Amino acid sequence: MKRWYAVYTKPRNEELATQHLARQGFEIVYPRYLKRRSHARVVSSVSAPLFPRYVFASFEIAAPSWSAIRSTRGVIDLVRNGTIPAPVPDEIIGEIRRRADDNGHVVLGKQLHLERGDSFCIDTGPFAAHVAIFEERRDNDRVIALLSLLGRKVTVQMPIDAVVPVM
Repeated sequence: MKRWYAVYTKPRNEELATQHLARQGFEIVYPRYLKRRSHARVVSSVSAPLFPRYVFASFEIAAPSWSAIRSTRGVIDLVRNGTIPAPVPDEIIGEIRRRADDNGHVVLGKQLHLERGDSFCIDTGPFAAHVAIFEERRDNDRVIALLSLLGRKVTVQMPIDAVVPVM
């Protein structure tokens, strides 16, 4: 029975290891996400490994072909318990695949489907239980909202985890 295993790669060699393992016939999952990068006042998104130095390979432990993984370009070894490769639960690989978008990038954090002007409740932090008005999404981790405090509208930045739809 095929199971998933974590493959430990050389630094910044996940792509190389993925290509060579796939050429050998292994089913590979190389999870990436869009990382926000700021350089010279220009903000852009770049593809980055979700788990730096790790990719996942599916194979049957009883088959002798998996021993070739250690000598594959870009690979150091498999993650092991003693001398036996440690399996990764299928649910983890399933969740990674489920969260992948059309370009293969894993979408992190809450899926926020708010339009500018929509109301939401703040769940945690100093403004917990207040209702705010959605302005914009800053990145994968933060949102900007308008909050009514002491009779005036104040712009606040908060973690996306604090956002809860109004019931």
